[in-house]
Amino acid sequence: MATIDYFERKLDSKRRLSIPTELRHEFASGVVVTRGFKKYLHLYPKLVWEQEVEPHLVGNILDETTADLNVQFRTGKTEGQIDLKQGRFTLEQHLLDYAGIKHNVIAIRAGKYWRLIAK
Repeated sequence: MATIDYFERKLDSKRRLSIPTELRHEFASGVVVTRGFKKYLHLYPKLVWEQEVEPHLVGNILDETTADLNVQFRTGKTEGQIDLKQGRFTLEQHLLDYAGIKHNVIAIRAGKYWRLIAK
């Protein structure tokens, strides 16, 4: 079975993004959306966020690198569930504005998470 590493979608009128059927199992634990390092968004399965990202955000309270990462990834961070029927979740307007996403979204796998960029 081939792995899906790329998909394109159009947001619906309620800013919902639908996940392809073949990928929905990855997001069974929920979704976490954050700002990326540049003008794009990161989409994480919640389990990946909890196991892979969150441990890197905990560290020395006086370490500037850790503080910068916390600011980067926690500013505007949203969490939610995909609806089981249609595999959709809502993207907050402030995150769409940050990434310059209007209606069309390109999703590209970046290891265990996805980058969401404007088409």
